[in-house]
Amino acid sequence: MNLNRTMHMYTTTLPKLGDWAAIPLRLIVGYGFLAHGYGKIEKGPEHFFAILHALGVPAPYLIGWATILIEVLGGLAVLAGAFVVLASVPMAGILLVAMFTVHLPYGFSSIKLLAVTTAGAQFGQPGYEVDLLYLGCLAALVLGGSGPFSVDGLLAWKSRTGCPGHSPNATERCYSAPPRAPLSLEHKGTPDPDRKEPSCDELI
Repeated sequence: MNLNRTMHMYTTTLPKLGDWAAIPLRLIVGYGFLAHGYGKIEKGPEHFFAILHALGVPAPYLIGWATILIEVLGGLAVLAGAFVVLASVPMAGILLVAMFTVHLPYGFSSIKLLAVTTAGAQFGQPGYEVDLLYLGCLAALVLGGSGPFSVDGLLAWKSRTGCPGHSPNATERCYSAPPRAPLSLEHKGTPDPDRKEPSCDELI
């Protein structure tokens, strides 16, 4: 009996909490991108440009600044849950480039403990594991939505509760309102002159 009650609580509570799953994803992805972008600025962008030049990336100065801006602005957008679908496209592009040009030759694992010496732990070159984790988180946000406390959620709420004169979709909602039920047989005949058709505001 206790097991059945527990399963019932689990199946009834889990759907209510599903939307909140986006919040930890937004926090880790947004902060991660923001930290990487700000770190490049703090250490000096010229060092990042030199790395791109060594990798043979064309126009390293332009690509470098574009990468930094995408990481900073994209991280902020994901943290705020603002235009996540649009922001995810260049962010995913950065991850794919990093994975295929830098991390792929070093295998999957991003944590490779080689030895522990008096100077501390010694690690090998990171693989593409973290790139895939970030890509998976972005895909989950795109498919599942930004969740509560997000700009995307606020915009979606406004579009659902808009009214004529304030929302460009109000007229469409008015005309797409469900049709009225047909008159019953006993009411068919001469229309009632005092009957008024409902306004658009009443149909929405």
